[in-house]
Amino acid sequence: MNKKDIANIRKQFKLDNYLLQIKEIFNVYVKKETGEIYHQISQPFQMLEHEAQELFLTNFKKVLSGHLDAKLFELKFRRDVEGSTQTILFEGLRTDSPDEWQENMLQIVEKMFAHAVYEFDTVVTFIRGEYRMATKKRDLESEQGGDDEVYSSEFILSSLNKTDQPKKALLFDYIEKEFKSNNAVDPIINLTAPLSGFLFPAFNENAADVNHILYYGGKVNQPDESFIEQVLNCEEIITAVEDKDSFEQILKMVMGDEVDSRVISNVYEEIDKIVQDYEESEDRDESESPMLDSRDIEHILEISGVEDVDTAKVEHAFKSVVDDEKHEIKATNILPKAIKINTKVADLSISPKELKNMQYITYNGKRCLLIEIDEDVIVEGFKLETRQL
Repeated sequence: MNKKDIANIRKQFKLDNYLLQIKEIFNVYVKKETGEIYHQISQPFQMLEHEAQELFLTNFKKVLSGHLDAKLFELKFRRDVEGSTQTILFEGLRTDSPDEWQENMLQIVEKMFAHAVYEFDTVVTFIRGEYRMATKKRDLESEQGGDDEVYSSEFILSSLNKTDQPKKALLFDYIEKEFKSNNAVDPIINLTAPLSGFLFPAFNENAADVNHILYYGGKVNQPDESFIEQVLNCEEIITAVEDKDSFEQILKMVMGDEVDSRVISNVYEEIDKIVQDYEESEDRDESESPMLDSRDIEHILEISGVEDVDTAKVEHAFKSVVDDEKHEIKATNILPKAIKINTKVADLSISPKELKNMQYITYNGKRCLLIEIDEDVIVEGFKLETRQL
């Protein structure tokens, strides 16, 4: 799934929406430390109170929020796994029996708590619904398209949420006109910050893909590897940060620790061209991103002005940094929106394309950053005078 696919389905999670209908909601309350199920209840989503529906919808949107390869990850199911979660979810979508649906989801709950231990009670929520997508945009003149003809796919979304103990507080009773202490002991389900979650199946260009699942990790760049492998039974993943770190290490091994700012600018400019060319390509797969292997990196460094680049040198660096020789680095993961330069005097943020307009020089025995700009510099409302050196 790309950003557009995710955004399209996320915005449909609202009340009384024809394009996304939630049929059932299944909540399972699990005790801390033991992982025992204390209570479970399945009911039609529309039977919930209006306010409860809104709270859950906010929770579901959270599971579909965040940057790809940082908080959201499209995972591929491993093959030949006995009792695979892919099979459990697929059967959960197909069954018309509420009992079978619940039994399938409880199998996933069992997997969740087979190895994980939490210091607080948790609630696992599952919903089963139908997602509808228009086959084409509505024509204003002919009034055809839009909701007249739609794709329809069933889906399952799950979220794992912690519970918080209510804080002691002093209340004012308007009826009795007196102050009272808050004696509430019921745990509060924290629906605003899911610990993890997933959407099955994944959707690519309006088509359901049952071989992939969209996983949500509660913390940025900290996916739960145990959850991915043992609960979802999916292949390992590489985060955007890991891709970026690997690429930087490869560059250092090939170029050395010191490099001209113009070379760095050229490298990122070439990567940006690769991304732009891919996005403008008519036969591109919108669910995929341009990937770079050692040969791609070698070509980028050569045309960026890096000296003494050869195939053996780049391949050695690539294999030294990346464990899997077949691994390819996602171009969008290593293309920074801004490069940050931190010094004791000032912190700067500059576009990779503008690095070529910056030089690191020595002037009168002092190290300086020289930045070429086209406009006046305003400081506290004053225009700085220009000095001729």
